[in-house]
Amino acid sequence: MPMLEYEITATALQGGLAKATANKSEISFDATSGRRNELPNPAELLLTSLAACILKNVQRYSEILNIPYRKAKVRIKGIRADNPPSMSEIDYILEIDTDADERKLETWHKNILRFGTITNTLMRSCKISGSIIKSNLL
Repeated sequence: MPMLEYEITATALQGGLAKATANKSEISFDATSGRRNELPNPAELLLTSLAACILKNVQRYSEILNIPYRKAKVRIKGIRADNPPSMSEIDYILEIDTDADERKLETWHKNILRFGTITNTLMRSCKISGSIIKSNLL
């Protein structure tokens, strides 16, 4: 199987307003030297990438394992180390509104983590821990 390639373009204006373009979508983010609370900063974008990876695999393995769900939500918390600046620890809770039993839920969770590009990349550089729980999200 050929390797997949990804490409984005990002620009920043003097003062720190920045945008990244991926495919036909734009994502605005904070590239100031301080903090603009209305825009995600780079660390939050990293966590957002992890959330997107997890949720993409929720859908993918819902189809592969034939486990229907109504809604999924992931909450992610990252802990930043100062020297050198890096994400040292990431913790998440994946809530899924589903009728799946616990055994199926655990199999689903293992596949979500095992086959995630962002998940696998981040696991090489920091501690990632999390859980999957059934929840009524509607």
